[in-house]
Amino acid sequence: MYSEKLNMNFETKIKSNVQQAVPLFAVSDMEQSLRYYIDGPGFKMINKWVDKGRLRWCWLQNGGAALMLQEFKKEGHDSYVPEGKPGLGVSINFQCEDVLAIYREVISRGILAKRPFVGNGMWVTELSDPDGYKLFFGSQTDVPEETEFSE
Repeated sequence: MYSEKLNMNFETKIKSNVQQAVPLFAVSDMEQSLRYYIDGPGFKMINKWVDKGRLRWCWLQNGGAALMLQEFKKEGHDSYVPEGKPGLGVSINFQCEDVLAIYREVISRGILAKRPFVGNGMWVTELSDPDGYKLFFGSQTDVPEETEFSE
């Protein structure tokens, strides 16, 4: 009886305490990454950390989605230099109202995006940032599976 009550209280606290998961991407060039995320998918910087006059970390927001960028130090204390692209094998999926509108907007800004297709009942397009992180944008649809978007 006591353990059931303890588990119930623990589950309640976890459910009410966790609010959001926000990925932190280690980036090789903060300025390049900021241009990509702001000029491409339209994120806005809402928080930042400047160290010795240099932007080291920022929180980016787009609607209800967020991510953080932090430029890794390439030498000295706390340095981190990955063997390949830092984003290799990492993806994030954004659920949207209208992914076709996002696709049109992104490509109009000169950002490469894969042609949208229908998979798992959603229109999906894929972007890849300068460090190789994959960004998938999707929105629900009734269009048949494997349909490819055409203007």
